[in-house]
Amino acid sequence: MPTTLKTARGIYAIASARPLERNPDSVILTLSLERADGIEKVALRCRITTSLIGATNSPEKLIERIAPWLEREFEQTREAALKSIRTERKLLELSFDPAHPGPFA
Repeated sequence: MPTTLKTARGIYAIASARPLERNPDSVILTLSLERADGIEKVALRCRITTSLIGATNSPEKLIERIAPWLEREFEQTREAALKSIRTERKLLELSFDPAHPGPFA
């Protein structure tokens, strides 16, 4: 069952859109956010420094950690993701590291 976000715009399902990409110092999780009625779908990437997540290998576990934070930051993140797709023609990438841990604090 997909994780859901309850937002002012409605319910969104959040799921991994691609397998985790691994680098020596980080993992990249590509997320898909789809409104329950199917009207809107947004994608974005999260680059997470491995020191914040330890040995976590599961996209589902990472989504569980990110979902509450994303729900709080939904409007800003959604707008930034849509703008990035429209103007830069690429997915928004959020970076979580020791200086900016976000949901991994």
